[in-house]
Amino acid sequence: MTIAYIFPGQGSQYPGMGKNLVENFAVARRIFEEADDALHFSISRLCFEGSVEELQLTENTQPAILAVSVAVLGVIESEGFPKPKYVAGHSLGEYSALVAAKSLSLSAAIQTVRRRGRYMQEAVPPGVGAMAAVMGLELKAIETACEEAQQGEVCAPANINSPNQVVIAGNAEAVERAVELLKNAGAKRVVKLNVSAPFHCALMLPAQERLAFDLESVSFQDLSIPLVTNVDAATNKAANAARDAVVRQVSAPVRWLESMQLLIEQGVENFVEVGPGKVLSGLMRQISREVKCFNVEDAASLKAASAGLGVS
Repeated sequence: MTIAYIFPGQGSQYPGMGKNLVENFAVARRIFEEADDALHFSISRLCFEGSVEELQLTENTQPAILAVSVAVLGVIESEGFPKPKYVAGHSLGEYSALVAAKSLSLSAAIQTVRRRGRYMQEAVPPGVGAMAAVMGLELKAIETACEEAQQGEVCAPANINSPNQVVIAGNAEAVERAVELLKNAGAKRVVKLNVSAPFHCALMLPAQERLAFDLESVSFQDLSIPLVTNVDAATNKAANAARDAVVRQVSAPVRWLESMQLLIEQGVENFVEVGPGKVLSGLMRQISREVKCFNVEDAASLKAASAGLGVS
């Protein structure tokens, strides 16, 4: 059985995430305690009891999703799930993947993504940037509309998620112009997203520079499992290349579609979405119906995934 673990990013958060895990699995409790200690505040309380508004602040969202994802990882490893042949993570999920591949410690990863979230939030004042999801239009047509909408501002694809979904990001006015152009070009739907900053575009360069400085002092190890990076949609096991990839991804588009197509070409037949929500499972249904994708976020989904994968 060829299996890959995939880790969700921003947008998969919800109030109460991780609580069921902690109530049912001692390993999840230990991981949340380690996360709390690393951050010197209770990220576990934020996950279990935080409001939607608290969880939407990106400096909270990012460490919260990582904590839940690593707790799920600890549970599935303890439950005897098949070892993955590859790992990948969507945007901040790449840090969870690096923990899974033994390149980063949980402590280093969660401290880094807390700062990453703050830097991304501070890079663009509120209201200056925007993002929109585009459904049912080819990437080339989306790129053309973004270029036409720029008019000296930033507007570009940010998340290339599936054949049917691309998210664009940039200056709010440029994104508004692109929305109208995309509708006229035949997009089935274009939806403005409720996000706190325009991620994965050139407006994030100030955040990228700050993060690059911080990451110089973070210890990365060579990866025990190949990681498919967002920024290159290519496999990597080298520590320095992993550091470089998470720096560059801040202002570069997430090439998720290409990353998943690469894994399918490499023979991956089963994917496990490790962390809160089912966003990546939904995208996989748009990418390929030939593979299976199981999500694990609590005891019930763990049981279903165990049955689907034949874990005794």
